[in-house]
Amino acid sequence: MNTAPIVSKVWSFCTTLRDDGVGYGDYLEQLTYLIFLKMADEYAKPPYNRDVGIPEGFDWTSLTSRRGAELEAHYVTLLRKLGEQKGMLGQIFTKAQNKITDPAKLFRLIDMVDGTKWVTLGVDVKGDIYEGLLERNAEDTKSGAGQYFTPRALIRAMVECVRPVPGKTIADPACGTGGFFLAAHDFLTDPEHHALDKDQKAFLKHATFFGNEIVAGTRRLCLMNMFLHGIGEMSGDTLVSPADALISPPSDTFDYVLANPPFGKKSSMSFTNAEGEQETDDLTYNRQDFWATTSNKQLNFVQHIRTIMKTTGLAAVVVPDNVLFEGGAGETIRRKLLQTTDLHTILRLPTGIFYAQGVKANVIFFDNRAASPDPQTSKVWYYDYRTNVHHTLKQKPLTYAHLEDFVSCYNPGNRHERVPTWSEETPDGRWRSFDTEDLLARDKASLDLFWLRDASMTDLENLPEPEILVEEIMENLRSALASFEAVSAE
Repeated sequence: MNTAPIVSKVWSFCTTLRDDGVGYGDYLEQLTYLIFLKMADEYAKPPYNRDVGIPEGFDWTSLTSRRGAELEAHYVTLLRKLGEQKGMLGQIFTKAQNKITDPAKLFRLIDMVDGTKWVTLGVDVKGDIYEGLLERNAEDTKSGAGQYFTPRALIRAMVECVRPVPGKTIADPACGTGGFFLAAHDFLTDPEHHALDKDQKAFLKHATFFGNEIVAGTRRLCLMNMFLHGIGEMSGDTLVSPADALISPPSDTFDYVLANPPFGKKSSMSFTNAEGEQETDDLTYNRQDFWATTSNKQLNFVQHIRTIMKTTGLAAVVVPDNVLFEGGAGETIRRKLLQTTDLHTILRLPTGIFYAQGVKANVIFFDNRAASPDPQTSKVWYYDYRTNVHHTLKQKPLTYAHLEDFVSCYNPGNRHERVPTWSEETPDGRWRSFDTEDLLARDKASLDLFWLRDASMTDLENLPEPEILVEEIMENLRSALASFEAVSAE
């Protein structure tokens, strides 16, 4: 089934609400509440006859039977009441507020949702519809929602490399809208990869995925996204915790960690001072299981991810460039990673692929190891997909096809049998390895390496199209501005 017309229909109503000051994110939240309630109503009827915990008088019928000011007043009460419930229901409606103050338009939205039988739609259809809405929301740069949305092509490539297997646990300590969970779910349910039995399907639905997301609005979008893709139960416990993952050592460890922690160097917290004024202060996590104490949240997430991995755990994590070269705590953490884990692969990413602008990032792949006096990393393989690569969000967006060569070089079937594409005879090869002892000998044990010639510096005939070049220049300026702001904040 082609989901594009449904996405277009659902999204088109947002244009009308924009005139009332309802932004994309607010609209998507209201849709989440209403679709959840509509599905709960459908499950309560034959042939399902399931009690999903909706309190009497606050169900779907209580909305469709009202009009005007009475509808608006009841909707506000309903949101507050459902936010007091337990499990996924309560998490979906935590801090829920009505952002549609025109009762006539609220009724039209309810009527639009009421016109679709959501339960009978296939999981793939419901999931694709919601993912389509999330991507539309991420494209709205003013909302800032893009920071919670990792390019799906990149996520798919990471999952293809890690190749999760059934019966194993998967964590994301900063899960945003749940992109990594959904890609892993797709991989595990793809008959080309696995034929799941009944127990494996149950484990996948209820016990595979564990996440953290501290932003209530983003967490509800993640839970709904997962639910529509067949992960979790409407009446079950939530699979995504609202707790800050960095606060304390983990109570559980996991087989796989797939993550793109939030961009930005500093962790901070807001508090009220003695004069009653709001202030912000750098937040440093003093954890005994961390190698270094720092307020750099990217470095803290790398340390935390290592602590939540089983001794046989595998991780693929998106990190900004500063994680590869920053001194102080950064150097300590890189040396510890090379010593205690097998940090075997680094994918250098181009600019212009993230909705959060001005980002230069990489993916680091590392396998945890049991304690040993010997370094666990013998060599690090690099794939340079940044030099001479030009992407923009609209003119030339990143697709999975762009990363297929990397996945092939990674050799997921047996990564211990890799073949470099770079040599003295083939200096344009993007895939090569460096010995750990050579990396440790570099200043600050920097892992920030490039070897390809930048064609734009010498070859004017191979410049990208003007519109792509302009967008790339803007991206570089944003990146420079972000770096200046980070320095001034220190």
